[in-house]
Amino acid sequence: MKTRIVIIGGGPSGLLLSQLLHRRGIDSIVLERKTKDYVLSRIRAGVLERGIVKLMEEAGCADRLHAEGIPHDGTLVSYGDEMFRVDFTELTGTPVMVYGQTEVTRDLYEAREKAGGRIDFEVEDVQIHGADSDAPYVTYTVGGEAQRIDCDFIAGCDGFHGVSRQTIPLSVRTEYEKVYPFGWLGILSETPPVSEELIYANSSRGFALCSMRNPQLSRYYIQCSLSDSVNDWTDDAFWQELKRRIPSDVADKLVTGPSIEKSIAPLRSFVTEPMRWGRLFLCGDAAHIVPPTGAKGLNTAASDVHYLHEGLCQFYETGSNEGIDRYSEKALSRVWKAERFSWWFSSLLHRYPDQSPFDLKMQIAELEFLRSNKAAQKAMAENYVGLPY
Repeated sequence: MKTRIVIIGGGPSGLLLSQLLHRRGIDSIVLERKTKDYVLSRIRAGVLERGIVKLMEEAGCADRLHAEGIPHDGTLVSYGDEMFRVDFTELTGTPVMVYGQTEVTRDLYEAREKAGGRIDFEVEDVQIHGADSDAPYVTYTVGGEAQRIDCDFIAGCDGFHGVSRQTIPLSVRTEYEKVYPFGWLGILSETPPVSEELIYANSSRGFALCSMRNPQLSRYYIQCSLSDSVNDWTDDAFWQELKRRIPSDVADKLVTGPSIEKSIAPLRSFVTEPMRWGRLFLCGDAAHIVPPTGAKGLNTAASDVHYLHEGLCQFYETGSNEGIDRYSEKALSRVWKAERFSWWFSSLLHRYPDQSPFDLKMQIAELEFLRSNKAAQKAMAENYVGLPY
């Protein structure tokens, strides 16, 4: 087989890149190690920046997003029983969109299938060859049969544990990492959200987040120990702990119910540099991870897709290498700003094991400064709705 771009990873970033390239007449093949049903069963973030909304429009995949997504003009931040609102639309002129990552992925699958795009599922033993040459190719097996695809470029959209980053020699790449000393216990419940907008809560018992997917599907999180397992937490124990961490008037309105999904996610900040090696480009979680505070994971992957798509289109349409040569530099510049925001927002809201009484006082002072200072709120809002590409 031969194609212009081999895209490793059939999640939202790989599918979005494939669809955007298709709209410009550039062919690709997507390789996914899991089944389509498995990919669509993964519960992920649900807050979309303005940038990914525009990319979905450009990809011709935004009709359902605009019909079913919920625009949010702001968010709520609480500490103890105190709560204040940051108004994104007033401060930046734009809202964010609440629309589940699973739904984004579903829309992109539908578009790729409608266009006749090739996606190979349940691929095994994917190997990248000649990435640092002018003739790269990818080998893999599917259904027990060996396959080879010759291509011009390879996009590694295969996540933190994928083969793409590992293909770049250790002598070439530098990795930066911060592992946080806690996790997030999250549940999904078929209950109406406790608030029309997200609530980020700092409490003496630890962080909590009240979120939603739609008017009858809520997503809640609480900070937990890394040693906890899902089996340690009954639904009732989760609800009781959540109520202790949010303002009492909000807790009184909370509608509880059985969880339909429950999981614990560790938190880390991670970046690898560079994001390009020869004809191989890294996108999304293959190159960087953010803690979920601030919902930057999918959104930062989308900005990578934007820069890579632009560079590839420039290469094929004008013959210029500038876009692909500057891909890593442009992507990393924005990635590190998203990492900074996620690190800052996490530091503002969580309880850390080594926090001193002074540190706790500083945390409250920072929250009260954010509450009272429009310039601080504007800086937060600009980062939350998404820095420009």
